Amino acid sequence: MADLRDPAAYNRIGDSGSDDTDTRLRLSRHGEDHLTTDQTSPATGVKPLRADARRNRARLLEVAEAVFTERGTGASTEEIAREAKVGIATVFRHFPTKEALLEAVLVRRLERLAEEGRRLMVETGPTHALFAFFDLVLDQSPVKNAFAAALADAGVDVRAATSEAGRALREVLTALLDGAQQAGVVRRDLEVPELTAILVGTCRMLEHLDGHPESAKRARAVVRDGLKACAGSPEGPVPQGRAHS
Repeated sequence: MADLRDPAAYNRIGDSGSDDTDTRLRLSRHGEDHLTTDQTSPATGVKPLRADARRNRARLLEVAEAVFTERGTGASTEEIAREAKVGIATVFRHFPTKEALLEAVLVRRLERLAEEGRRLMVETGPTHALFAFFDLVLDQSPVKNAFAAALADAGVDVRAATSEAGRALREVLTALLDGAQQAGVVRRDLEVPELTAILVGTCRMLEHLDGHPESAKRARAVVRDGLKACAGSPEGPVPQGRAHS
């Protein structure tokens, strides 16, 4: 797989190539247009994005997520620029490399997942929220794993890149588990590390069952039944002092 950090390979990944790509890359490296939210001015500190620039960045992330999801991580930045109806220089201005764009898309997905977890706590209540969130994570895992794998192949430390979003997700998962246990619908001896491992393992199991929807449905049901409180599950108070980090 091409190195996403290599500017020469930037648009070559999954793309037929373009004669003027190098020229546009050079243009993107010069002048004020190349400043991003991550760059710091010696005089004023971090340079904030204008409102229109924030909208452009949000639009690029929305389009990039849709393109990568539909066409795979091999989709080029030129495709994304065309779908977003912006010039390629606008993509480079916000995301100097394809790697940076894909990383931002992955972080955005994780942040949105945490937001969905909080919404479920409010709208569905503790009796149903954890299992609804469990299903949401499983449904989104194939795309998330594909994004993470592409970044890892490029040499990115995915855990470090998504550390803040991951921390927010663990906090949401902790709150969901606490609520479900207090409501008596999930076994009380279950802790967040085990629940996280079960989620990861179930995602892998569903990958193995890809193309067999009925088997996948039964496997999900088995996992859910194993989480539920029942007459034979351990009694006692919900474990206290769970770490949120």
